[in-house]
Amino acid sequence: MLNDKVILITGGTGSFGKKFTKRVLEQYNPKKIIIYSRDEYKQYLMQRQFQDYKEQMRYFLGDVRDKERFARACDGVDIIVHAAALKQVPAAEYNPLEAIKTNIDGARNIVDVAIDKNVEKVVALSTDKAVNPVNLYGATKMVSDKLFIAANAYVGAKNTNFSVVRYGNVSGSRGSVIPFFKTLIDEGATKLPITDMRMTRFWITLDEAVDLVIKAIAEARGGELFIHKCPSFKVTDLARAMLPDCELEDVGIRPGEKLHEVMITEEDSRSAYEYDDYYIIYPELEWWDNLEIEGGKKVDDRFRYASDNNSEWLTVEEIREALKHIDIVY
Repeated sequence: MLNDKVILITGGTGSFGKKFTKRVLEQYNPKKIIIYSRDEYKQYLMQRQFQDYKEQMRYFLGDVRDKERFARACDGVDIIVHAAALKQVPAAEYNPLEAIKTNIDGARNIVDVAIDKNVEKVVALSTDKAVNPVNLYGATKMVSDKLFIAANAYVGAKNTNFSVVRYGNVSGSRGSVIPFFKTLIDEGATKLPITDMRMTRFWITLDEAVDLVIKAIAEARGGELFIHKCPSFKVTDLARAMLPDCELEDVGIRPGEKLHEVMITEEDSRSAYEYDDYYIIYPELEWWDNLEIEGGKKVDDRFRYASDNNSEWLTVEEIREALKHIDIVY
């Protein structure tokens, strides 16, 4: 599947890009992996990390906003994994046009270049915030998702197919609640702030996110939106797992923050199918030819997949054990 392929990762110096690169190099034999990103220092660090694979690694400085530069980087590329985005919610609210240029205009550039360059597959990373968005970041990612799915309608005679992978905050990722709590605990805090005592989240690891992208590369026929099945946890239980017997302070929900992560809405259920360890939302568009992947079961009408109505929950003890196996990024 990935053997002898040229793979380009946008935003490839991020946590996902590094983990994906490591997995592909260890388990497959790609012809080349191209890291396309803006930060020269992070590329330098990544070159050092993967110096044993330097014959297979390439590094392009560039921005997805720059269509000409991106087109140059895509010469000979077979697979694109699109992980680049402006993701910080308050920053997107304060700099809305910048978020639009990267998350929407950048997506459009990727679609156009991928078709022009005869790329075989494009898998774009999405977020729970794109579902019924309440902030600008989520709104831009919703548009981005629509662009990638609709792109399958105008590839013409080309064989390019586009799919999307959706998941919530990766456990321990930069900007998420785990490194925030860890910093407070390291500073000697005995009280942890909770924005709302009812808040829940999905637990997904970086390895599971990589698994889902590899599955999409292998199975997507164009237009699918893949969603990993994950356990849920209460943020109050996370606090107690990280700092037993701590006092919890209700500080109020932040602007643009949701009580629960939603992956599949009731409206999505009309075209959602359940598989062993993931769901797929298929496109409700005229060009879709009922190419559902075998083995799926249509979900019930009005089905909703969210962190507050999940069938699988982590206990405080299970959270404490799971924390031992994740990398916390500050």
